[in-house]
Amino acid sequence: MWRCQRWTVRAQIHFGMANKTFIISAPGKVILHGEHAVVHGKVALAVSLNLKTYLRIQPCSDQKVQLNLPNINVHLNWKPAALQFLQSAIDVADVLNPKTANQIQMDQLRLFAGIPEGSTDTASISILCFLYLYSAISTSYGQIPSLDILVWSELPIGAGLGSSAAYCVCLAAALLSASGAITCPVPQEKDTTRWNEDELELINKWAFQGEKLIHGNPSGVDNAVGTWGGMLRYHAGKIVPLSSVPTLRILLTNTKVSRSTKVLVAGVKDKLNKLPSIIKPVLDSIDAISCECERVLAAIASGIAVDEHYRILEELIDINQHHLNVIGVGHPSLDRLCQLTATYGLHSKLTGAGGGGCGLTLLRPDTSPSMVEASKRTLKDLGYDCWETVIGGSGVSLHSPSSLHKDIFQLLCDVKNCQ
Repeated sequence: MWRCQRWTVRAQIHFGMANKTFIISAPGKVILHGEHAVVHGKVALAVSLNLKTYLRIQPCSDQKVQLNLPNINVHLNWKPAALQFLQSAIDVADVLNPKTANQIQMDQLRLFAGIPEGSTDTASISILCFLYLYSAISTSYGQIPSLDILVWSELPIGAGLGSSAAYCVCLAAALLSASGAITCPVPQEKDTTRWNEDELELINKWAFQGEKLIHGNPSGVDNAVGTWGGMLRYHAGKIVPLSSVPTLRILLTNTKVSRSTKVLVAGVKDKLNKLPSIIKPVLDSIDAISCECERVLAAIASGIAVDEHYRILEELIDINQHHLNVIGVGHPSLDRLCQLTATYGLHSKLTGAGGGGCGLTLLRPDTSPSMVEASKRTLKDLGYDCWETVIGGSGVSLHSPSSLHKDIFQLLCDVKNCQ
């Protein structure tokens, strides 16, 4: 069994001889309730999604640092000596308290990567994020050895499901482990393991810096969900993990209708300013829905009157969806989702910014597989993407290879993805 200590040359040689491959995952997220209202000081509930981003890290045989992102066709490598240039440019005084990349550092990163100023495409931002985290963490703990990193995701990009945060959480966990800043717990056969609470806190801090580089001024909710999993209560900038949360089955549907979160948020603010006596009570009601949902989920987790509480969850979903339409963030594609799933006795709402994007449909424990499949077929016939999954699972984890689904393991270890 190989233990991850601070990476000296000796540790690097040991890693290479052992030929170890480590696999890390982090979940996406959905907003269960509280979209848009959270911007105006109300409670939102964010929950982990069992669609994940996976990172495979292993020693690189040709003494390079390799980054492979097959979802977006990025395959790059650098010599560690070349990356020392970035280490001198990215000055991080304390790895325990990471700071946001400043403009001078961003200019240095762009210059090194050959990415023009103003490029905000997914590939460019993903490369810059990796280079910043690699350089900043290795600056504090010494040169990270030659390694080969591959990141692959089940999460659609740009759908409001936390794909960028899951990427940042995986990178932070991998690079902190490789540097020796945190331990590297080795999972048992057919098992997964996680880091301790202090180490998860450090992973989250560094992942948040990656999210800032990508989004500018994120709330921190997405990376917190990716780190801790489960459900988080977000209110007035404070994030609180909830302890009593059941795992819920859902259908997740991507309408594939693009939208601008910025425009939608501005529209709600405009309505609130023009019609405060009408819109404020709607936001207050959304706040009450989030709080009631939290209470109901705790009751379900305790096994109390489960059927009755599922009926309440369904009512809350219906009411909240109507409220979201009232404040102007609905869309015909989401209306069709709600109407079609209702014909099967199911209850749906948008999740995230709205205006298209994604919606979730609650599945009861006894919802029949045939009904689920019929619903999925109907939604796919509309051109939507649809997944049956669960919410409320664990956060960032380290996997033994045999604990993964065979298809995922083969994809992560396929040398064709590492050109």
